Amino acid sequence: MQSRKKIFGKMRNFVIGTLVGSIVLSISGLTIAQEKPFSGKKITVAVLASGPKGPISAPLYYWRDKWEERTGAKLEIAEVPFGEMHEKIMTDLITGAGVYDGFITFSGWYGDYIAGDYIVPIEKYYNDPRFPKWSKETVIPALRDKHTWKDVWYGVPNDSDAQILYYVRSALTNPAYQAQFKEKYDYDLPVPPRTWQEVRDVAEFFNGWDWNGDGEPEYGIVAPLKVGEQAVHHFLSMAASFSVLPGPKIDKYHNTYYFDPETMEPLINQSGNIKALETMIELLKFGPPGMKTWSLGAGFDFFVRGKAALTWSWGDIGSLAQEEKSKIKGDCGCAPMPGSMYIWDREHQKSVHKYNFAGNTVGGSWHGVISRLSENPEVVYDLYAFQASKPINMWNMMTGYTGIDFGRTFHFLPPYGPASLDEFIKFGWDATDIQEYGEAYYENYTAPVMFEYLRILGTDEYWSILDIHLSEAYVGRETPKEALDRVYDEWVKTTKSLGKAQQLKLYQESIGYKK
Repeated sequence: MQSRKKIFGKMRNFVIGTLVGSIVLSISGLTIAQEKPFSGKKITVAVLASGPKGPISAPLYYWRDKWEERTGAKLEIAEVPFGEMHEKIMTDLITGAGVYDGFITFSGWYGDYIAGDYIVPIEKYYNDPRFPKWSKETVIPALRDKHTWKDVWYGVPNDSDAQILYYVRSALTNPAYQAQFKEKYDYDLPVPPRTWQEVRDVAEFFNGWDWNGDGEPEYGIVAPLKVGEQAVHHFLSMAASFSVLPGPKIDKYHNTYYFDPETMEPLINQSGNIKALETMIELLKFGPPGMKTWSLGAGFDFFVRGKAALTWSWGDIGSLAQEEKSKIKGDCGCAPMPGSMYIWDREHQKSVHKYNFAGNTVGGSWHGVISRLSENPEVVYDLYAFQASKPINMWNMMTGYTGIDFGRTFHFLPPYGPASLDEFIKFGWDATDIQEYGEAYYENYTAPVMFEYLRILGTDEYWSILDIHLSEAYVGRETPKEALDRVYDEWVKTTKSLGKAQQLKLYQESIGYKK
């Protein structure tokens, strides 16, 4: 584990330009040697279908004119719904159609790309003075393997995904509520909750009554869980603390989650995950019933309108809370994901009553990769490098609707990084909110135990199977054990159909397992 100084200190000499007003002027520093070097060329980039003011696609629309003016190239933005995106990209690659020159991709799809040799390494472009500059050192160590394979860079940074806990600060710090909580639960109301057991009590306490004074009852917690979107990651980020056994290295029993790294046997139905799913189902009692069918956007909106005391989610919440429609600006408490007092020890086949916290990088960490089929790979790289450059990425991250989340080293305030509190405030952020937000993400990204990220062939299929059976458990059609036993059986079949030996090799490479 690198020190804070080593991880973040390398960017202290960068100067963040005055954002909003002057950021467009700073783009002049991104010009390349030849004026309009790509005149007459056109590229098509696939991206999540969210429109000009929606997550991940918005920055392409916002900066397109500036990029086209500088390069002379034309950018066609091909929006693809999340549920169809993996299939459409893989169909394009497998058939050789070459419709897309590149993709703003979900990091979990790397296994499919690498197995088919479908994407282009970016190393030869990185130091080329023709292109806008960005620094590999600004990608936090915990996120670097989302952009690389066996230490070779394929991706250009854009979004930085991980989940943390959010809470309505004024609710949890209200002295009257604190007294009532202690009387009911016989311990102090935790600000913030540090275990899932505490989250359960806090969610129950704040559920079903008007604790924010708006004349309507609020809820204890919210988690959007629509099947076929990204609900599966809400389970995975919490299950990590129940199931990932800490140790000095990645081995058969320690620092692994999905599969046994020596046999490729699924670990999904082990006791820790069953306990996590039981906890998840208990939490859902204290949220709006409809959230089991909500998309991410609906969940984000519900929380920033102050309708739930707790949620756990991606960095979008922190930036959306600063927007005009938010009811919790200046009231958006942030903390790392809670840990668990229950951890399953697979080596000794027993539960351990000990606090366990695991950092995570769940989610897309959506970023650009170049298709092997592209006739203009250098133009695609230029677009990605432009978006990855510091001034552009800072604007994208600080603007709520873009979906570009906090996580590059230059996003962090001192002592963790070089960002300026004044600039966040000028951009419209509340000082307390951004300080808690940055601290929570720093603690998450530098956690001594990190939840592994699945990046093997068929990752989307494995996650889809889990997603479906989690949903069955949430609505009571399957017990937690039945649901996860069925996931186990289907994962075994999936691994067999894709080739167990190949899958084991990819899995070991993707998590850095060495015998």
